[in-house]
Amino acid sequence: MMIARLLAAVLAAFFLIAPAAAGDAEFAKLARASGTPDILGLKMVWLAPWGDVRNARPWRHIIVHQTEGPAGSARGGAAEQSKNPTRRGVTVWVETDGTVYWAVAENLVPTHGDGANRNDNKFIDNSTTYRRVVRDNSIGVEFAGNYPDVTTGPTDAQVAAWRVLVKLLRARYDIPLDQVYAHNWIDYKDARYCEGCWLATLARMWGE
Repeated sequence: MMIARLLAAVLAAFFLIAPAAAGDAEFAKLARASGTPDILGLKMVWLAPWGDVRNARPWRHIIVHQTEGPAGSARGGAAEQSKNPTRRGVTVWVETDGTVYWAVAENLVPTHGDGANRNDNKFIDNSTTYRRVVRDNSIGVEFAGNYPDVTTGPTDAQVAAWRVLVKLLRARYDIPLDQVYAHNWIDYKDARYCEGCWLATLARMWGE
């Protein structure tokens, strides 16, 4: 009887793990795809489709930004970024309703960040980021909606989208968990708030 129960428990555990493993394999496959794949859990608007990931920039970091724009501004920001990819901005924009706009081709570099000028170790150890985590090797994600109060945090919909999006970016570009950064962790920023800090912290917690 004991052996039968143990066997039943093992089989139950297997069938619980198997769908998750299959789901992870499918997610990993989608993360390396080309074109405009449908990603479960994301409402993605493709202004620039994915190409062959081998031709993408060698993105090694993710930098989380928050724009001082009202709800609804991500769509316009992404559209302008798509027209002029190297302007000040980012590759990926996230609206307050959770809609994600992929605005720029993966081989182009938008202007974002200020050169990793933070070397005070205030938020993280900057010995590996100072002058190293820069726009040329970092893919930027912009969250809209902290206007007129810059201390306003992301919406629940943005957080839900971020949970999937950061997993997607890390899987696509093989970015380590500890290379997800808030803007304010690597660059001096507005003293009124810590830009991107909560979102970057969440990403690192989720990955543990």
